[in-house]
Amino acid sequence: MTAAPRIRAGAGEPSLLPPIAVTMGDPAGIGPDITLMSWHQRVRLGLPAFVLYADPDAVRARARALGVDVPLAIVASPAEARAAFAEALPVLPVAGSRDAAIVAAIERGVEAVAGGAALALVTNPITKRSLDLANLPYPGHTEYLADLAVRYCGGARPRPVMMLAAEELKVVPATVHIPLTAVAAALTRPLLLETIRITAAALTRDFGIPKPRIAIAGLNPHAGEGGLIGREELELITPVVQELAAEGLDVLGPYSADTLFHAEARAAYDACVAMYHDQALIPLKTLAFDRGVNVTLGLPFVRTSPDHGTAFALAGTGKARPDSFIAALRLAAELGRRRAETAQRLRA
Repeated sequence: MTAAPRIRAGAGEPSLLPPIAVTMGDPAGIGPDITLMSWHQRVRLGLPAFVLYADPDAVRARARALGVDVPLAIVASPAEARAAFAEALPVLPVAGSRDAAIVAAIERGVEAVAGGAALALVTNPITKRSLDLANLPYPGHTEYLADLAVRYCGGARPRPVMMLAAEELKVVPATVHIPLTAVAAALTRPLLLETIRITAAALTRDFGIPKPRIAIAGLNPHAGEGGLIGREELELITPVVQELAAEGLDVLGPYSADTLFHAEARAAYDACVAMYHDQALIPLKTLAFDRGVNVTLGLPFVRTSPDHGTAFALAGTGKARPDSFIAALRLAAELGRRRAETAQRLRA
């Protein structure tokens, strides 16, 4: 099980909590840029302390390319990073080739947060090719993190669920990176039940919503219009909603997706479970393109990530915006603090 960070009774100050573990992502992408720029603005933005797992030489080279004055503090542990953060960007070195270092940063970051040395994990963007070259059979971070959770936390392999979160909207796609033609077949009763239950539990535990309201999007236009435009709503989604409502969850739908994301509709729910990737991400990125955060629900530790990719063409140009990374840091601190406080209450 996760060793939750200990906090002092009644304490709410971030300085009393461990730092956040940040992985470097692909060093050829914009991960180093947005991390350096965020540390540079740490005082003005009031950012939580973090430690970067990375190759120090690569970080220094990127700082020179960007023309930003960011001193590095080479540290051996997250505890050392806490003291160093005010004056320098703490870097915990990882060694190896580029792809080996990418993987090592992820593994060491998970180890730190799983053991309570770090409050939460923020991962900078990577590409699937990085994991391929490291001979790891994963399509991305999320699936790899599930296996690392077993390694460092024990227990059964968790089912990770992707949430995209911003102040305006929290949305969960039931299916993610699959072709649109495969979505209907991939939607099953067990998948929807588990996804919605994990979403409800995370909204309560991590976001502090005692009885979350969850809206469910239909798959077809007009939510199937009573079976005239597809029967998935009648035969699959509605029975799932009814079963979960009978369990006591505040789950409603399925609703037509084209009327589910305007301001008045969003005020009626705390999160929406959509049926496929673009149905979820288009409204989120329309409302908060530079501020969306990828949150992995269902893990025994807090993990967030910027809601964008490596953007290789922007690396080192100074044109990358750190907004999503900053939002990921802040949300990781909020969720990690809430988990730590809950764990302390349970121990008391």
